[in-house]
Amino acid sequence: MKLTQLNDLAVEAVSHNPAIQKRVMLRWGDIPHLTNFSQACFAPGQVAPAHAHTDMCEVFFVESGYGTIRINGQVYPMEPGSCIAIEPLEEHEITNNGSTDLILTYFGLRVEPPLGDRT
Repeated sequence: MKLTQLNDLAVEAVSHNPAIQKRVMLRWGDIPHLTNFSQACFAPGQVAPAHAHTDMCEVFFVESGYGTIRINGQVYPMEPGSCIAIEPLEEHEITNNGSTDLILTYFGLRVEPPLGDRT
């Protein structure tokens, strides 16, 4: 059993854009196949640049705020209550194009063996 309290966790930088802050509730090794379970805060105008993963799926849930997610060139709205699942090798980019913070709770699931050679 592992118990964490979001407000007690240290703020860390998101790897794809260090200006974006996150709190990691669960990390790789805490639960089989889970790469992370985190909450990120995108300030207005912040972007997590386009990238793809070979070794994991990601699921994003919009807690609050508004933005967009571009998946393989197609743009989709992100609004409170939206849940978006990203498959391995799908290129994705998240943008807060709203006027308030975009709060995302998200997790990754390890895929083995990794697909392709892009990360």
